[in-house]
Amino acid sequence: MSTESRVSTGSAERPVASRRAIATMAFATGAVVANIYYVQPLAETLAQAFHSSTGEIGLLITVLQLGYAVGLATLVPLGDLVERRRLLIVLLTGCAVGLSFMASAPNLAVIASAAVLVGLTSVAVQVIVPFAAHLAGEGRQGQVVGTVMSGLLIGILLSRTVSGLLAGLIGWRWVFGIAALVTLAVAVVLWRELPMHPPTARMGYPALLRSVLRLIRVEPELRYRMLIGALSFAAFSAFWSTSGFLLARPPYHWNEIQIGLFALLGAAGAMAAKFAGKLADAGHARWSTIGFALLSAASFLPLWIGGHSVVALGIGVVLLDLGVQGLQITNQSVIYALRADARSRLNTAYMTTYFLGGTLGSGLASALYAWFGWAGVCLLGASFPVLVALLWLGEQVRGRRRVRVLAGSY
Repeated sequence: MSTESRVSTGSAERPVASRRAIATMAFATGAVVANIYYVQPLAETLAQAFHSSTGEIGLLITVLQLGYAVGLATLVPLGDLVERRRLLIVLLTGCAVGLSFMASAPNLAVIASAAVLVGLTSVAVQVIVPFAAHLAGEGRQGQVVGTVMSGLLIGILLSRTVSGLLAGLIGWRWVFGIAALVTLAVAVVLWRELPMHPPTARMGYPALLRSVLRLIRVEPELRYRMLIGALSFAAFSAFWSTSGFLLARPPYHWNEIQIGLFALLGAAGAMAAKFAGKLADAGHARWSTIGFALLSAASFLPLWIGGHSVVALGIGVVLLDLGVQGLQITNQSVIYALRADARSRLNTAYMTTYFLGGTLGSGLASALYAWFGWAGVCLLGASFPVLVALLWLGEQVRGRRRVRVLAGSY
């Protein structure tokens, strides 16, 4: 176990994570979340390998994300009910098994079934993030979550680069085979480095799931952040789930390596993570929300121009990732502050809708790309952060009305 000190929380004490423990968690989230995204730069390659259509490969990406959403709803709440380190090992082992089946799949049906298992068990990252928030010292939750999420974001971005490089050099099957070995290595590292964490909830599993719904019902801020997160990730997924088709076809004609290297531009999103966490800790979450939403919406203009200009496409990617990841850290910093004893369940509610939004975005984008091309994808993507901005505006209006009502009652 790697912790610096212990702090009192009522009648009990809890460990406060050292920098090494937080760095380990950041590395682990990046390595594991990458498993969900390795497939995206390989869209055209897999279509050719399995003689499949754009829509069928888009469905593969969608079911992987759907599996992740189901895992968020059913497995992540266990972080409040069972010992978290042991839960992580079980999930990561299952993930490695799924990746092994993806590496050896003889047809699209098998790889899609294995992808569902990978999606289900990759929710280990969403057990780690609230774990990190629990281990953070007072007043540092936003920064610690931002640090761990920086690792997660870098993992998302490097996954596309690594996937493209490995597929171009040694074949797409090795992408998933090596990922299985890395996932097992992460399980060993987490077992050695993380402290034991006893459950914070005493109830049966059905009651635990019902308590998630109760949290959604009684916490309006959680509902607000869930909707913002879902719309934001829908925009992100709309772009990244179809970008492989754009770059592999005219006018680009890029190979897997070039597509993977291009994804490095999204590293700007990791820069937003710590900055957004500090803003949330300082009490500026309300204004950072609208700022990051407008940045996301603005990104789709250069992304649309990027259908024929790689410079514009690169600018759009940087802006999109800054906006989406800034919103993500802002949202998580806010919800983790709501209830310290229910962070896994709060994260379950938030991240389930987050990835359902991503599934919606990628599914609609794949269909629109087939029907209306790149312009349809960009119009769809821009509509999601515009809705976030409208939600924010409505929330400000309602907030001012509540203040006037309260003032009038005195």
